[in-house]
Amino acid sequence: MICRRMTGAGKFLIEDPLLPCYTEVDSNDTITGLSAGLKTKGPTMHTTESAENYLETILILSRRLPVVRSVDIANELGFKKSSVSIAMKNLRENRHITVTEAGFIYLTESGRQIAEMIYERHELLSAWLVMLGVPEAVAAEDACRIEHVISAESFQAIKKHVKGTAH
Repeated sequence: MICRRMTGAGKFLIEDPLLPCYTEVDSNDTITGLSAGLKTKGPTMHTTESAENYLETILILSRRLPVVRSVDIANELGFKKSSVSIAMKNLRENRHITVTEAGFIYLTESGRQIAEMIYERHELLSAWLVMLGVPEAVAAEDACRIEHVISAESFQAIKKHVKGTAH
């Protein structure tokens, strides 16, 4: 579900939680290169793809677990706890999450809106691509990329089309 793209030789692209750019890292979290990144629009504000992925992960985990902690997010994404900690600090400062003294993470209203928007996009785009004959794994990976950059207008048009053809 979480969007990471393999680039070969055990490396993958993630968006650095501190910078609005993609960072190529290997399986040991060693930075090996940078490439241009994107900032995308959330329901009411600009959020980075990385922030959207973290919020989506918190939403998914909150449906599966009684409480969500940084360690749960790190385990789900395969990231170091220190990287997740920095990202949680940024999300907290942007008022997308709250963190209790016990370390439990909750989405705020703005965080929930963004997470639900991204999750809905992922689910619908994945299903649509599968309906078009794309293999499930490829559809999920492509949906991970598309969900962050598609405009609200284009997504609504696809959604309307998919819902119209589902009958």
